[in-house]
Amino acid sequence: MNKIVVKNIWRFIVLLLLQVLVFKRVQFGFGFLSQVNIFIYPLFLFMLPINISRVLLIFFGFGLGIAVDIFYYSPGLHASACTFIGFIRPWLISVLEPRGGYKVNTVPTKDALGTNWFIRYSVTLLVLHLFIYFFMETFAVTLILNVLIKTALSFVFSYFMIIFYVTIFNPKY
Repeated sequence: MNKIVVKNIWRFIVLLLLQVLVFKRVQFGFGFLSQVNIFIYPLFLFMLPINISRVLLIFFGFGLGIAVDIFYYSPGLHASACTFIGFIRPWLISVLEPRGGYKVNTVPTKDALGTNWFIRYSVTLLVLHLFIYFFMETFAVTLILNVLIKTALSFVFSYFMIIFYVTIFNPKY
């Protein structure tokens, strides 16, 4: 089996287990902090190879989202946010494409494409993921301020954990 495929299978398992066994149980006590959710599992979609087909990416996004939905008892919330990320990611990658283009089997990591590129890429995708998730959760335009607050607070904690994960495991492919 291809080394990249095996690495991504392990990444899927580790991130899913971290999400459902650790971060699902993290609860902040009071006030605005009670609205914080830490989501690290979208990193699986962020780290898939750049040349993956859009259909396969959407399929993986839906599968990852459904797997998380099963443990969160949230019918389709995670699946819709991950499917959206699978749909929008190729467009974002083309917008962020460096002058020389991408190499054939590039994986979007900070080592392969640089720290600045990775930060812009991962911040954009995480904000979109969180916004779609919280918007689908409330499903009311009148509560947009609440959605934005939840998105901002969850982004801070989630992105900190994603950077921590990327720094510790330092994925090269």
